[in-house]
Amino acid sequence: MVDTVEVPEGVRLGNEKLVLVTETAGAKLCSLIKREQKGDYLRVKITGGGCNGLSYKMKFVAAPKRGDILVRSSGAQVLVDTKSALYLRGTQLDYSDKMVGGGFKFSNPNAKSSCSCGESFSI
Repeated sequence: MVDTVEVPEGVRLGNEKLVLVTETAGAKLCSLIKREQKGDYLRVKITGGGCNGLSYKMKFVAAPKRGDILVRSSGAQVLVDTKSALYLRGTQLDYSDKMVGGGFKFSNPNAKSSCSCGESFSI
């Protein structure tokens, strides 16, 4: 029996080769989704800006947009637009609750350099 996964109309199903959410990050995202109540999806986007040229943006949204790629990983539902997917391929999203240097961290194999805060990078 083949297990089918429901995907909203106009949205492609991606996999963890695009974005991998660690178990720790998935648990934190699930708790934040419950607390914030802004939507069940995490949108990850790459925008111009930051000290290295490109930066990561994350926000919770209620629904995907047509053309989005949906990745389900560690209990989280991550949405990526097709342009951002070019920069994110192979990225891991982790979370640390350390007092210093804690928070969400992107490990992006495509980044040639990144800033010390980890919020921006260059290709």
